[in-house]
Amino acid sequence: MKNILNSIKGTIVVSVQAMPSEPLYLEKCMAAMMKSVVTGGAGGLRVAGKRDVKNAKKLFQVPVIGLTKPNIIPKNWKEIVYITPTIKDVIELVEAGADIIAFDGTQRKRPENEKLQDLIKYIHINKRLAMADISTLEEGIKAAEAGADILSTTLAGYTLESASSPTDEPDFELLKQLVEHTNLPVVLEGRVWEPSQVDKAFELGAHCVVIGSAITRPQLITKRFVFRSK
Repeated sequence: MKNILNSIKGTIVVSVQAMPSEPLYLEKCMAAMMKSVVTGGAGGLRVAGKRDVKNAKKLFQVPVIGLTKPNIIPKNWKEIVYITPTIKDVIELVEAGADIIAFDGTQRKRPENEKLQDLIKYIHINKRLAMADISTLEEGIKAAEAGADILSTTLAGYTLESASSPTDEPDFELLKQLVEHTNLPVVLEGRVWEPSQVDKAFELGAHCVVIGSAITRPQLITKRFVFRSK
């Protein structure tokens, strides 16, 4: 597992995801997108669901971070756990071949009252790395105590507990705090749109940087340009 961690250190990991309601969700489209970013130099892939995890492992020689999400994100998404919420979801990702399993690592109540520690334990039993997506320093410390191998700022600004996080740029302050107060590799993810932000993340001690929308979500990229033109 150390080899996987070392291989993504100092790299850009690209999140290649689409919702079932989006045109790019088609299997061939997602595979083509993954090929495009790997060809461009992505050091790893972050993908959702067993279909895309399987394809990522079959087609490419880079580490794969796998997660699950519901087909339709609930309206109360800031209040609930929906990223790889249960052990059943972990089993799906293990069977698909994910090297790293990402999950909601907050302290919020999980479906069926499952415990974060049990989720991480099952990931380790299957010799996978456990990536905790968190939104606050306290959550990061708690996830580390529960056994997480990697912390990611993925949920900063996207939970009720992190309402004070920046809304238009990465949460560099959270990254800095996690690096200073934990001994785990810390990933910067969320609202990364500029190369200068990547540089800053590494200066602050990020293990790697995950970029999604700025590379793989054409509808969101287009909206940024359209909005600025009005």
